[in-house]
Amino acid sequence: MIRINLLPHREEKRKERRRQFYVTAGLMLTLGAAVWLLVHMVNAGDLERQNSRNNYFNNQIAALDREIEAIKDLRGQIDRLLARKQVIETLQSNRAETVHLFNELAARIPSGIFMTSVSQSGNKITLKGYAQSNARISSMMSSLNDSPFLEGSEVVKSVAENLNNRRAYNFEINVYIEKPVTPANETTASAATIRKG
Repeated sequence: MIRINLLPHREEKRKERRRQFYVTAGLMLTLGAAVWLLVHMVNAGDLERQNSRNNYFNNQIAALDREIEAIKDLRGQIDRLLARKQVIETLQSNRAETVHLFNELAARIPSGIFMTSVSQSGNKITLKGYAQSNARISSMMSSLNDSPFLEGSEVVKSVAENLNNRRAYNFEINVYIEKPVTPANETTASAATIRKG
């Protein structure tokens, strides 16, 4: 016998498909929202970790900047201390120079010379005075040139004048202090020679 289904099967199938579509759409929306939430949480975590790293690096950079400023201050202090040390060393090396200069002048000036002034500017010494003759001035210059402490004497002026009814020569002579070569200067000089060669 033939069975005939008189129930509206097409409408039921449509309803079933519609229900499946809504369920599938709801599941897809739920799955999409879950994936979006998961991606958002991962991105938020990465962003937070990156911000934490950036804050750490910024703090370290700020600390290094402070250390660099401290190093610059220390370098400035070192430069000032080295300048002071250099001044002190220069004073120490020149301390006995005046005494040595006067000892050399006393030993090197012949009789017949009358000194009126001795002045120093750097390593140049200016001697002024009176001499009985130009020969005495020449003798004094030769004697000064023979000194290991003095070099390069030169006459600035030598003028004949009457002094106390006697003929005298008013002179001015420049002579230069020869700096002695120390072992440190020899090392520097030899290094400079090697560089040139």
